Amino acid sequence: MRNKLALFSVFLIFLITFFIIITNANVPVFNTKVDSVTPKVVRDDSPMVLIPAGEFQMGSESGGDDEKPVHIVYLDDFYIDKYEVTNARYKKFLDETDHREPGYWKDPNYNSPDHPVVGISWEDARAFCKWAGKRLPTEAEWEKAARGGLVGKKYPWGDEIDHDKANYYGTGGKDKWEYTSPVGSFPPNEYGLFDMAGNVWEWCADVYDSKYYSVSEKKNPKGPESGVFRVLRGGGWIPNDVEHLRVSYRGALKQTQSHCGFGFRCVK
Repeated sequence: MRNKLALFSVFLIFLITFFIIITNANVPVFNTKVDSVTPKVVRDDSPMVLIPAGEFQMGSESGGDDEKPVHIVYLDDFYIDKYEVTNARYKKFLDETDHREPGYWKDPNYNSPDHPVVGISWEDARAFCKWAGKRLPTEAEWEKAARGGLVGKKYPWGDEIDHDKANYYGTGGKDKWEYTSPVGSFPPNEYGLFDMAGNVWEWCADVYDSKYYSVSEKKNPKGPESGVFRVLRGGGWIPNDVEHLRVSYRGALKQTQSHCGFGFRCVK
């Protein structure tokens, strides 16, 4: 009797299972556990360079008052774009969003796919970084990356500058471009980063304060909490003063402003 009941139970379970399979054959099944760990879509897969954690000397005693005092800053490791964001990369962002086109987007002097995108405000740069799953660099991150491990030097490569090393006002040597140049046209610094001086000014995340260095946090500083201007770094093709290309030079403008010499790169 017990054997018959056991057999009947097995047969009943089989019928129920078969019925469930048949009635749900065309119903999609969602595995929420799998969906929750699906890797994020990579929207901008341009090469990045890992900057190691550690201390560096930020600022310059021979520069402007806002570059003083020289102070030691510790940063956690981070990745930074190897190149400035190009028109080709920015086009992907425009194609997938309703963000406005930047200034000079249709100007043949600036819109080649491999040239850095220009006419970019701080708000535009931040929007791209957010879309890409990245962010703008802090001022400290930017300067550490630009220095390439060198201590106390003026430029990403040392203390001397000429047109073989960067694209800036005028032409000569490797610098044959009157306006922007294709990214990566000049030698990289010791971290393997290109155009950290010249080509375009690069927006940083920080609010600008000329006296911030005297009160800056010693670990992962993020700049003042409020202010009128945002930081720009690196100089560009347009300044006629090579001092603007120094790694410690601090530029600043309102975050809504844009220019044919303004661009950016991202970090994460």
